[in-house]
Order: sequence, then C-alpha cells, then structure tokens
Amino acid sequence: MRGDDLQQAAMFSYITLERRIPADHPLRAIRRLTDRALQRIGGDLDKLYAPTGRPSIAPERLLRALLLMVLYSVRSERQLMEQLDYNLLFRWFVGLEMDDEVWDVTVFTKNRERLIGGEVSQELLAAVLAEAQEKQLLSAEHFSVDGTLIQAWAASRSFQEKSDPPASGQGSGHGGEVLLRDKVESKTDREARLYKKATADKSVPSYQGHALLENRNGLVVAAQASCSATAAEREAALEMLDEVVKRPAPGGSESGVTLGADTQYQDEKFIAGLRQRGVAPHVSEYTKGKASMGKNALNEQERADPRRSISQRKRKLIEGVFGWAKLDRPLRQIKLRGLKRVDWFYRLVVTAYNLMRLGKLIPIPVQVG
Repeated sequence: MRGDDLQQAAMFSYITLERRIPADHPLRAIRRLTDRALQRIGGDLDKLYAPTGRPSIAPERLLRALLLMVLYSVRSERQLMEQLDYNLLFRWFVGLEMDDEVWDVTVFTKNRERLIGGEVSQELLAAVLAEAQEKQLLSAEHFSVDGTLIQAWAASRSFQEKSDPPASGQGSGHGGEVLLRDKVESKTDREARLYKKATADKSVPSYQGHALLENRNGLVVAAQASCSATAAEREAALEMLDEVVKRPAPGGSESGVTLGADTQYQDEKFIAGLRQRGVAPHVSEYTKGKASMGKNALNEQERADPRRSISQRKRKLIEGVFGWAKLDRPLRQIKLRGLKRVDWFYRLVVTAYNLMRLGKLIPIPVQVG
C-alpha cells in the first residue's frame, strides 16, 4: 500500500536533540573532550568579561562553533550561522537547543575578537594536551618538527614598494642584506610576505605555521605561526622546544630528548642550539650534489645514533597534520589578517586536530538520554 505524502507540519517533537545524535558519532567523543578542556580554562575565560552588563555569547559555545568550522570545513562565519540554523548536529555540538535563536554574524565575529585578544586558543590547546598527559598518551622524549606555508588573505597585486625601504646593510637578510620583503608590503595585510618554500614554486602572500609533534601518538604539543622567512622554521622550532622540554643543568648529562626534522633544519646554528638544550639532532642530511657541501652539521656520533632512523620514520607523521589542516579546510587560505589573528586561528586548527586524534585514542562511554 502506497503511503500518503502529507505536508502538515507537526507542532511538537517528542524526540530530544540528544537522542537524535547517534551514540557512536565521532563528534560525541570530541564534544566530551572539548567540554573537559573548557572546564579547565573556565577561570581564564571569566577574566575576559566584565562582571556586569549585557550577557554576550557564552565563550564555550563560541569556541565549539569555531571548532566546527575547522572540523567540517565551513568556509565563513555566515555559512556557519546558516548551518546552525537548521543543522541539528551542529546545534547539539555547540550547545543550542532546537528553538534557540542563532547569533547575528557581526555579533559572532566581534565576540571572537575578544577570544583572540585573550589568546584563548593557546590555553585550549594546553588544556587538551593536559587531558592527553593524564592518560599517558604523550612522549616526553621523542619529537618531530616541521613547518608549512599558509596562504594569506591578500593578493600578489596588493604588494607595492615601501615608501621608506631600509638602506643597504640594514635589511633583514644575512649580514643586513636587503631582501624583497624589505622593499615591498601588502596594502591589505602588512604582515603577510611574498615567499616560496621551493625554488620552482611561485612566491605567494603567506605566513608560516610551525608544529612540534610527539612521536608516540602523533599529537601536536606546541604550535605557532610566524611571518614567512627562510630561518623562521628553525627559530620557531627552538622556541617550541623551550616550551615543552626542560633544559639540562650546565655540565649535566644528555636529556635523552630527540628531534626529527627534514633538511630544512640542517643548519649549523640550529644544530648547535639543539646541542645546548641536550637534544639529539636527528636531522636529515643533504646527500647529493653541491648542495651537500658544507651544509651538513652533524658529527659522526650524531650521524651514527641508532635512534635517528626511527626519528626519520616518525617525523612523517607531522605531514599528516598539515595535510589534514589544509585539505579543504580554512587553513588552506586563511581569511584572517595580521600575524596575531593568524597565529590564534592556527593554534585552534591544531587543537581541532588533537581533539580528533584523542577521540580515537581515549575510549569515552556515552549514554544517550
């Protein structure tokens, strides 16, 4: 018997929003981990708001909504608000009931600026890592590092010559050499730089994202963005190591910490910095042609370290982070301008990646009410 195509709308729903989400949906584990992390930073979130006045968007809901943008490759805040209006899965994850009104786009973006000013994405990343540390999922000794190019929200034609370029010998290059970035700047994003990672590539307006990964489960333990520069990856790597690894006492023994990296990090000054920190430099070496002459800085003992081959295999895990973050996601070409905003959003993307990984590593019982 053929059923009737009735169009009459029901007045009430007897199925709760919680019950509409499958018990085994991947977002359930991510939501539980996100809520735990938000509880850890609740006191810091309180400091961003005045005790009196009109209530704003709850920062917890705002952060969950921003995580959805990353996890589901939502292109803009306007599209996110549209999804929240009819997507029950999104409403459940953010914490909105079926009848709650969706925020205005302008109000949403202005509230986001408060979180950017408070560096909340870094605190959220630390809170997520604290959860992983409690479950003993992080390696304290073996790490990998790498960087990636982040295309800026600026066009190449927006770059024009500076009115006051530095004189010869006062540039940002080696020995004060005046580089292209010293001569031109974008009129739409003054901190973006024309840069390319490979000789055959085309220079594009960009920033660089850097990540320090622990080798046990492939979780990012430190992240930051920087202006694009040849030495930026090595400088950021040492800064991130200082955040994570405690330096050995002067004259003390080696810490046992290892760092895997590609040939971009094969630099005498960088290798010396690792040695000062008691970190074994498991850095890939140049092997062919003139490029290898005078560039390899490892000594024979470091080259023969049996752990080095393991680090070189493990360091490829970090490529998965960048591949995930840039494949059809907002980090492919970031729509925020200025280094502070780019750095904030980059850390949020890394946090979303860690949450996705932890959702698979930590079994969380779910009860659907």
